[in-house]
Order: sequence, then C-alpha cells, then structure tokens
Amino acid sequence: MSSGFLSRAFLPLRQVITTQTSHLHSSAVTYAAVKKTTSAAGGVMGLGKGKKKVGKLGAMEKKEMPVETDPHKLVNYVCGSNIYTTGEDVKLQEDGAYPAWLWELRVGRAPALHELSPDSKQYWLRVRTAAMRRNNKLRAMRKF
Repeated sequence: MSSGFLSRAFLPLRQVITTQTSHLHSSAVTYAAVKKTTSAAGGVMGLGKGKKKVGKLGAMEKKEMPVETDPHKLVNYVCGSNIYTTGEDVKLQEDGAYPAWLWELRVGRAPALHELSPDSKQYWLRVRTAAMRRNNKLRAMRKF
C-alpha cells in the first residue's frame, strides 16, 4: 500500500481512506470513513446494517374489543363513531337528510375491465396493474 492512498492503518471497525491531493482542486486532505459490514448485500463491505439482536418476547395477549349487540342501538346509531370515552355515537337521520349521490355509490365489487371505457384513466391503470401481475408471475416461474 502506498502512503499516498492510505495514510492510516485499518481501524477495528472502520477503514479510513485518503485521496491524493494532486487529483483535487484544493490542497486539503480528504478522509472517508467506511463501516465494515459483511452480513447484508451478499458480503459486500459497507452495505447493509448488519444483524440486529432480537430480544425474547412473551406470548401476546389478544385484546377483545367490545361489540355492540343491542339491536335498537345498531339500527339508530353509527356504532363506533365516538372516539372519546364520554359522549355518545352519532344518531342516524332520515334518508332525505343525506345527499342524493350517497345512495348512488357502488358498494359491491369493482367493475370488470370490459365494463370500463378505454378512454378513462381507470381503465389504463387496471390494464397496467394486470400486466405487472402477469409479468411478475412469469418472472417467478423462470428457473434463473
């Protein structure tokens, strides 16, 4: 190793590299510290974060959420709309109190591709998604 390229010896965890000042426009010496890790990115030095230590966790307990079972309250209120501990849920109003477009919303499955207009953006987004899924399946089937 020439003393122009590496001016220091290797440190235990870092490698300090200097560059020749004749290649730079200034006379300052430049140092770069590179952390050595070989666990990620196929053993390439300086890439990846290395292994993380995982502590032991106990068995997780499932929390049971309270479910409303009163039929009168289920029909007349929007259960779960109150996020505060005090107060009550929002009371449902008559159908005429809501805008007309609300009743025209599609709540079932998304329209099939042949039902969409080829001039719409939705159509081309679905075509693109279908093509990406097809390419991913074909790529997964390849041996190498």
